[in-house]
Amino acid sequence: MTKLSRRQFCMTGLALAGAAPLAAALPATAQQLKGGTLRVGVLSELANFDPQQLSTVNFHVMKNLYDSLIEYTPDGKPLPSLATEWTIAPDKKSVSVKLRDGVTFHSGTPFKSDAVLATLQKGSDPKRGKHVFSTMAIVKDWSAPDERTVVINFKAPAPERQILDLLQFLIPIDPKGIDTVETVPAGTGPYTLVNRAVGQSLTLKANPKYWREKQPIVQDLVFTVFSEDAAASAALESGAIDIVYNGGSRSAVRLKGAGYQVFSGPGKLVQVFRINSTRGPFRNKSFRQAFNYLVDRESMLRVGYAGMGQVVALPWAPASPAFDAAYTKTYAYDLEKAKKLLAASGLSPAEMKNWKLLVYGSEEAAVALSQIMQGTLAKVGIPIELTVLQGAEYVTAQLAGDFDATFGAIGNVQKFPSRVSTNTIYRTVQNPVLKDPHPHPAYVEAIAKVDAAAGGDAEVKAAYDNLNRVLVDEAFAVPTNSYDVGLIVASEKIGGITLDMDNLFVARTIGFK
Repeated sequence: MTKLSRRQFCMTGLALAGAAPLAAALPATAQQLKGGTLRVGVLSELANFDPQQLSTVNFHVMKNLYDSLIEYTPDGKPLPSLATEWTIAPDKKSVSVKLRDGVTFHSGTPFKSDAVLATLQKGSDPKRGKHVFSTMAIVKDWSAPDERTVVINFKAPAPERQILDLLQFLIPIDPKGIDTVETVPAGTGPYTLVNRAVGQSLTLKANPKYWREKQPIVQDLVFTVFSEDAAASAALESGAIDIVYNGGSRSAVRLKGAGYQVFSGPGKLVQVFRINSTRGPFRNKSFRQAFNYLVDRESMLRVGYAGMGQVVALPWAPASPAFDAAYTKTYAYDLEKAKKLLAASGLSPAEMKNWKLLVYGSEEAAVALSQIMQGTLAKVGIPIELTVLQGAEYVTAQLAGDFDATFGAIGNVQKFPSRVSTNTIYRTVQNPVLKDPHPHPAYVEAIAKVDAAAGGDAEVKAAYDNLNRVLVDEAFAVPTNSYDVGLIVASEKIGGITLDMDNLFVARTIGFK
């Protein structure tokens, strides 16, 4: 039996260095920090308040409005949160979870097992489960023996890390607010919603009934949405804000040199050239496969991210068990190989250029990568147009799959490999870009094999290898590089920065020195 018993949940604010020496000093202790109003600049308007919509644009609010069942330390060790302990059955076909007592939702509703059951039900619904739905694929059913216990049964033996990832991904929602959670948050988190001015700002206040002792430290949390990284950096330098969250790598390097604190967490993202294989020339597999060689990964990493990160040809961080460095060499930038595949496609020059590249104009790196891709395609005789959208307009188009191709980051790249299917472009069911039925059944089968590989090391490795082969063969998403997301650039008066496994913004430990 695998069991983790009750212990104090405490994550340090240690800043981990990325590819560049960005780590700052250890923060002051909570006892030394003062409250007040924390002003944070962000570069994206959030999609909605649904914790199962774990998109990058929501990273700044998730851990401030909600709590997970368990948390991970920056190095991946599980710790209690709303779950105080959990027991994985010897056959790995179920897990029993004990829930924390004395916790209430923002509405005043006591947190009990019914909330977890309602959250599981929502997550298992292909229309409502969003990013959680694919993670629920291993779940058979669930029950609540009492108000403080939930038992989750699996369809087959599941790897321990996959079970823990599920518990970490489950963020309980107040049953009373589950139907309106997109517009009204319904969590147990350290802050509650005061006001939202779409495209401009979001104001939260400290939850007076929060269950973690002496948290949150600051009483008011104000997020200001900036359309450009440069504008957010200027606001920090002028003293108009205290922190820039999820800004660009280049700005972080410059501000670090100017004396600002810069914190880089462990939860890197992978940038992916997302292809809508149901449209135009992208319906042709050879045409899509050519992009495995048309992506100038080295230039994209250097220009887009100041060299901070690593070139990759698969959607995994090096910490992932499915990571295979050989693919990066095999599918390196090679115009001659790309030309052969383009010729093999049988498409005419007019057909090859009959599409547009959607660009996130609010993100400097995305603009740079798109321009590099446009220049590379011109070299092989495919002139294309860039369609630039800003802020919420781009986010809406991307989440709805309203594009031919676009660059967009994916997360969960350091966790159990099938978690990649929580990302929009990689969903196996209810994929907003590729729709249902999924046009790449080999990929759907490969994900299922990974989920079912609970046997020996050889079976697991074979499942990972098969998934990797399918990903590059189907080529509906072409990774370019890993990079730092959720970079925190803070003034010297800020202390108590806590790093999150997924680089979500955790405000409850932050205060003023």
